[in-house]
Amino acid sequence: MKNLRWRIAVVVIILLLAFWTLWPTIRYYTLSPEARSRMPRSELVNLKKRAINLGLDLQGGMYLLLEVDRSKLKPEEVEGAVSRAIEVIRNRIDQWGVFEPSIQRIGEDRILVQLPGVLDVQRAKSLIGRTAQLQFRLLADIDLLNNVLDRIDKKLKQLQPPPDSLVTLEDTFQLEHPFTRLLNAGPSRNRVIVVEDNWAKVDSILSLPEVKELIPKDYEFLWGKTEEFQGRKYRPLYLVRKKAALTGAHITDARHTLGSPNDPTTANRPIVLLSFDRQGAARFARITGENVGKPLAIVLDNVVQSAPTIQERISGGRARITGLDSMEEAKELAIVLRAGALPAPVKVLEERSVGPLLGHDSIRRGMIALVIGFVIVIIFMAFYYRIAGLIADLALFLNLVLIVALLSAFKATLTMPGMAGLILTVGMAVDANVLIFERIREELRAKKTLRVAVDQGYSRAMITILDANITTLIAALVLLRFGTGPIRGFAVVLSLGIVVSFFTAIFVTKIIFDYLLGVRKVAKVSI
Repeated sequence: MKNLRWRIAVVVIILLLAFWTLWPTIRYYTLSPEARSRMPRSELVNLKKRAINLGLDLQGGMYLLLEVDRSKLKPEEVEGAVSRAIEVIRNRIDQWGVFEPSIQRIGEDRILVQLPGVLDVQRAKSLIGRTAQLQFRLLADIDLLNNVLDRIDKKLKQLQPPPDSLVTLEDTFQLEHPFTRLLNAGPSRNRVIVVEDNWAKVDSILSLPEVKELIPKDYEFLWGKTEEFQGRKYRPLYLVRKKAALTGAHITDARHTLGSPNDPTTANRPIVLLSFDRQGAARFARITGENVGKPLAIVLDNVVQSAPTIQERISGGRARITGLDSMEEAKELAIVLRAGALPAPVKVLEERSVGPLLGHDSIRRGMIALVIGFVIVIIFMAFYYRIAGLIADLALFLNLVLIVALLSAFKATLTMPGMAGLILTVGMAVDANVLIFERIREELRAKKTLRVAVDQGYSRAMITILDANITTLIAALVLLRFGTGPIRGFAVVLSLGIVVSFFTAIFVTKIIFDYLLGVRKVAKVSI
């Protein structure tokens, strides 16, 4: 009796812990949309973190397979670049507020990103794949810009074939200015304006080797952000220094907000406020102090975001980025700047998205399969083994409860293959009881008492059950170690199912038999 009491106490404690672990899952997934909207976000986030996680295939979301661009990396730099890229991507996603993302390395230079519940594919791609290399660069003065444009016109004039004898005045201008004729506005505020129809032509001209030689070695042309005026898209073109005066490596914080109503240039418009470390603040103060009255380009991923004129020396280690289209863009930019720049560009090799309706349909079908399998096993065990079968059925129910509780406790993610593993576990969980009950039947046919038959049935079936469970567990652990994605989800549930079913089939059912035969003094149990 003393031995039985502590065993019962162990089972009761385990079940109480299981139900305590499962309570956040039950509460979260039974909350109505209205109740969720009324609940404080911090409380909802905390509840979601404690609940069992559903995979991409069950709650919807997106899947991205990324590849780190190795073209500009040395072979010995690839390992560090991929590790750094994973860290930066994880920081960005965490700050974005995605619940339980999955980010893992695949092969030598690929990264698999799964974002459950995220359906805005374009925004996610922009957030994850953005290099976020922020630089502050000085612009060429207007005289130098004019000089470069003039030289390009002269060089192109030399390269083009001689004109026909009959040319109009307009043709003459175009022949004399083959490059600047593509510009819709001449140099102004140290930039030129190009409409959408001429972007490709300007790019092709600037890529010519003969034209590249005309640009000073320490300068280069960079495009600005696309803007729209009277229904036409245009982009400014800047001549900037190649060497950055200051980079985003010195940024300690970036916050998005609305500009002050008292500032006519940014009134009620989205901006990003930057804070620099001590070294960055000192350098920024020196740069702005030495270049008062000159424009300073704010360059993000080789695109000029804005080029404000320095009005005075800026101390205190603060700056701002303007010219943003929306608060969402400002928020995204602040996130990527806080998380840091990617060490190398990444490109999307594959993308897939799963809608929430498809995920809910998967859950419904999986639950139907689980219930049907569970009911069939219960009926079979009760019909074939009578009272002993009902004991096995109780153990099977506890088995499911404990598996789901462990998934929640270990912060594992339940996927569709995981549900398949759960369904498989239902069938496998009663294998041990079938072996035990058959051994008990053999002992009873040998004219042994019920007490002796039960004890020997459990002890003699133990080795066979242990061997079968260990071999299956080894296979599951191999899948868990070397598998990826869906295979790992299946292996996790299968591994937990093997351990838990061994506990419920051997430990729990034996307690029930000992209670019936030792405490209740039952003379006969139908098996």
